[in-house]
Amino acid sequence: MKRISLIIALVGITLLATAQELNCNVQINSDQIEGSNKEVFNTLQKSLSEFINTTRWTSLVFAEQERIECNMTIIVHSISSEDGIYHCELLVQSRRPIFNTTYNSPVLNHRDADFNFSYQEFDRLEFNNNTFTNNLTALIGYYCYLIIGFDMDTYSRLGGTPAFQQCESIVSSAQTQQLSESEMMGWTSHTLKGSNRNRHMLINNIMDEAFKGLRTFYYDYHRLALDRMTENVDNARARIAEELPLLRDANRARPSAYYVSTFLDAKADELVDIFKKGTADEKKKVYDTLMDVDPTRQNTYNNINN
Repeated sequence: MKRISLIIALVGITLLATAQELNCNVQINSDQIEGSNKEVFNTLQKSLSEFINTTRWTSLVFAEQERIECNMTIIVHSISSEDGIYHCELLVQSRRPIFNTTYNSPVLNHRDADFNFSYQEFDRLEFNNNTFTNNLTALIGYYCYLIIGFDMDTYSRLGGTPAFQQCESIVSSAQTQQLSESEMMGWTSHTLKGSNRNRHMLINNIMDEAFKGLRTFYYDYHRLALDRMTENVDNARARIAEELPLLRDANRARPSAYYVSTFLDAKADELVDIFKKGTADEKKKVYDTLMDVDPTRQNTYNNINN
């Protein structure tokens, strides 16, 4: 694939804002907001779509057909009449093509329940790597770099590091701002709801040395297994089964790690589909590993043996 060689060749270059990388479908769901005038949400949706898809996030040059396919859906729960804060959640997904197939493998399937920001219709959306402009563009910038980082990790071992470092920088900058209490949620180690499953914790996990093995697994899983499925499906499946225990190692190093659950949020169904056709030994090994790491999805993993 042209894109694979491009990314491998350029992955070590320091990220600069010089090229577009994302092909993002943005949706604003305002069904929970009463009133017939929805024009502000249409304006926001259009502005975010243009902002995400025309901003040059890195120095990597992508052809149109090579851009990362992704979705962002913002569900608006309420708008504060006092300070104009939009209280939302974000659903973000990304995928990457598998070599010699029409299949797109899910790479990120993530929910942020504390996606809160202030916004006035026709606000200009601007992003600067060195300056915190406002919470909305910081939030979007964080997730754009997260998408790029995850994608890069599938094409080169630890290839997403420069993008993930940008996520770290955004988190650090946000923590120094005089944001409202609701806007600060997700940027610090704990949210007001008492959960540590937030933006701060996710990037902290990703950059933790304890998860280096899991990050390299992203490359082996996609580039050395899925991309070679059409050459020899049995060998590709066996490689995934052999390396999947890295999930368990990471989870034992950092119990209930957010990064591990993030991997499985994207990959649980795909793993089931892959190993339905595995050998009895592969099925047992994979099932036992997944149940050890993520017993809450037992009903899903039971389908491996069906």
